Amino acid sequence: MKCPGQDMQYWKPGAIFETECPQCGRPVEFFKDDTARKCGACGHRFVNPQMDFGCAAYCPYAEQCLGTLPEGLTAQREALLKDRVAIEVKRWLKTDFKRIGRAGRVARYAERIGKTEKGNLAVILSAAYLHDLGQPAAAQPDLLEPSPVRTILEKLGAREELIAEVCDIISRRDDPPAGASVNFRVVADAVRIEILEEELKSSPLKSDRLAERIEQSFLTAAGRSTARDVLEPSR
Repeated sequence: MKCPGQDMQYWKPGAIFETECPQCGRPVEFFKDDTARKCGACGHRFVNPQMDFGCAAYCPYAEQCLGTLPEGLTAQREALLKDRVAIEVKRWLKTDFKRIGRAGRVARYAERIGKTEKGNLAVILSAAYLHDLGQPAAAQPDLLEPSPVRTILEKLGAREELIAEVCDIISRRDDPPAGASVNFRVVADAVRIEILEEELKSSPLKSDRLAERIEQSFLTAAGRSTARDVLEPSR
C-alpha cells in the first residue's frame, strides 16, 4: 500500500501544475513531488518552485539524496551558508566577545558594500566573518595559513571553489593584488572601515583629513560611501 501522499489518486487539485521556465518563459509541467524538471523548449533545468527543500538546502549529503542539485538549490545552499558560518565563528571564538563583535561589524559592512557592488555574498560574508581567524599568529608573522577557515567551511559542506576563494581573500586581504576581484575588494574595504573606526576612537582626525583618507584608502565606490556613513555620521 502506498502512502496516501504519494498515491496520485489522493492528490488534490494543484498537485500537478505548470510554471514558467525562468530562462525562456515557456510552460513546464511539474508534479508536486518533482524536485526539478527540464524545460522541453530550452533545456534549462530548475527547481520545483512549490517544493520546500528544508534541510536539503544545507545538508552536505543532499546530492546523494536528491541527485545532482539544480542551479536554484545550489544558490539557496550558498545563501544559507553565510548564516551557518556566523554561528561557527561564534563557536570557534567562544568567549572572545571582542573578536566576535569585530567579525559581526566587518560582515555588516561587507554585506552593505557587496549588495551595491553586486558581489557574491556567500563568498563575501564567509570571508568577512572568518577574516580574523585566518590571520598569522604573532610568533609567525610570515605564515599566512587560514587553516581554521578551511576546516570550518569544509565542515559546512561548502564548494571547493568557494573555499579556495575565501582562503585567498583572507590570506592576502591586507595587500590586494592588481586586478583583485569585486569580492576581494569588498571584503578589504569592510575590514578597513572596521580598523579605521577603532583607530578614530583613540586618535580622532579632523574632518578634512578623514575625508582625504577615506577617498584614498578604499577600493570601491560603495566602500567609500559606507565609510563616510559609518565614520562621519554627522555629515
